[in-house]
Amino acid sequence: MGDDSGLAVDDLKLATLARGARSRVAAAEGAAVRDETGRTYASASVSLLSLHLSALQAAVAQAAASGARGIEAAVLAVDHGSVDAEGLAAVRDLGGVGVTVHVVDASGSVTGTTRT
Repeated sequence: MGDDSGLAVDDLKLATLARGARSRVAAAEGAAVRDETGRTYASASVSLLSLHLSALQAAVAQAAASGARGIEAAVLAVDHGSVDAEGLAAVRDLGGVGVTVHVVDASGSVTGTTRT
């Protein structure tokens, strides 16, 4: 474990990246994923007239566009809520079954955990 948040050290980094992506643009949510090589990708949710992506979808899209072949873990930063079905599906599409997705609040405390 990394600290009192309940996250392992590698997942603490994801939580920090997800919270940072969210706060940079004052988005409703932020997310970060770690690929099979240990590289990380972070994004906030995107809401344009012609494009809507959850933060998890956007982070997975960045990973896929960068050549990632798998996802080891993901963290979603959101104050109230849980992992959206589309975001979870995106993680499963690239990472397969059994990928852990933690949900953290603004302080970085884990409020939920699910698996693909």
